[in-house]
Amino acid sequence: MSLEAFATSRDLSLGVELELQIVNLQDYDLSPQAADLMRLMQGRRIPGDVKPEITRSMIELATGVCTRHAQVLSELGEIRAALLDAAQRLDVGLCGGGTHPFQHWSRQRIYETPRFHQVSALYGYLSKQFTIFGQHVHVGCPSADEALVLLHGLSRFIPHLIALAAASPFVQGEDTGFHSARLNSVFAFPLSGRAPFVTTWDDFGSFFAKMTRTGVVTSMKDFYWDIRPKPEFGTIEVRVLDTPLTIEKAAALAAYIQCLARWLRTERPFTLHEDDYLPYTFNRFQACRFGPEGTYVDPSTGEHRLLRDDIIDSFAKIESHAIALHAEDGLKLLRTELLATGNDAAWLRGVRQREGLLAEVVRQQVRRWAGGPV
Repeated sequence: MSLEAFATSRDLSLGVELELQIVNLQDYDLSPQAADLMRLMQGRRIPGDVKPEITRSMIELATGVCTRHAQVLSELGEIRAALLDAAQRLDVGLCGGGTHPFQHWSRQRIYETPRFHQVSALYGYLSKQFTIFGQHVHVGCPSADEALVLLHGLSRFIPHLIALAAASPFVQGEDTGFHSARLNSVFAFPLSGRAPFVTTWDDFGSFFAKMTRTGVVTSMKDFYWDIRPKPEFGTIEVRVLDTPLTIEKAAALAAYIQCLARWLRTERPFTLHEDDYLPYTFNRFQACRFGPEGTYVDPSTGEHRLLRDDIIDSFAKIESHAIALHAEDGLKLLRTELLATGNDAAWLRGVRQREGLLAEVVRQQVRRWAGGPV
């Protein structure tokens, strides 16, 4: 199978996907009602779309192609309103967060599509453990080669994105000690991690041909990389973010990625090299485990810094690009949260400490996702 051509897209355009939890409103465990929710969403006019995910207690929303932070937020708001109306009719709740705090994977059921059953047959119990919830951000690229260059440039900021978006401290009723435990489940898949270091589409095509010749992969969907090219959309797709607890945070994270992309594209601050990936797994783990308080190793200098400090420095570097993209409000939200309250994982732990019950944590997640007081 040959690699498909890289589609034309608007440079630095955005598309946002959010995987949401469907929970019952009695004990706030996951509820397998994705099919019913999909049925109620049929015929509704929304700017993007809504589709099922691998297990029946998940649903994914997606914006259309956006150009600015405000448009992302507006479209997420419209889709949320439609979903909340449908969920109310089913007497279920929706919420963000990278993991459900106390669901058990063995109780989950695979959604009825051929691809999901194929994945389940291949990966066994891992497919049910993939009942985790992430935000994916697509960034439009003017060419395939530019897409690969941007992919490797953004890879330096994977720890920053993980730490800012982390919202999965609890797994099966236990505090894991991680800020993003969700990514531990992703790492279990054999084709996860980082993309190969190639910077031209011809070279990527050669890599893809070798992989398909082995029979290990048949399409780009088989790669679970942290960032992967999406040739059918003309984008790269950033995949390390936990689903935030609010649409405002989701839009802000997309804006941050867009501003980083513009800075990398226009200023070319780094000379890309395979050795940039030497501290990659260490930096990724530190962000998952400790969030903003983790250690960040600069790929160029080897300097060890507090990740929080490097995130704040990145805000300063992209400030002019945020102004050009009208993304100042998004970056302000991230900066304020980082300095004042921490990330969503810290918020979830705070609710658990105050309230004691994980069901109450989920109840407040549902209220927060809906935009109401908690």
